[in-house]
Amino acid sequence: MLLLLSGPPPPSEVEAGRVVYERCAACHSLEYDRTGPHHCGIFGRRAGSVVGFTYSEAMRNAGITWSRKTLDTFIANPMKAVPGTYMGYAGIEDPTERAQLVD
Repeated sequence: MLLLLSGPPPPSEVEAGRVVYERCAACHSLEYDRTGPHHCGIFGRRAGSVVGFTYSEAMRNAGITWSRKTLDTFIANPMKAVPGTYMGYAGIEDPTERAQLVD
């Protein structure tokens, strides 16, 4: 996959990411907290740090700052990446789908 540093991903990649994100929408939103915390502004944010959201002790103490790499690792297998997380989701095995989601 080609990563363009000079601008946003092409519309086809954005749409592909939206389709993958639909799996997340049962618990997450970009704009507001649901069962899971909101995702808007996630890059550079410390895991377990959204004020007012109740995280597992494991997530609060994970020491993760969200980046493309840490998010990719986490969504591949959340329970392996942060044992004890409340996020009971098996993850996304396909690296292409993870890249589309992160884009």
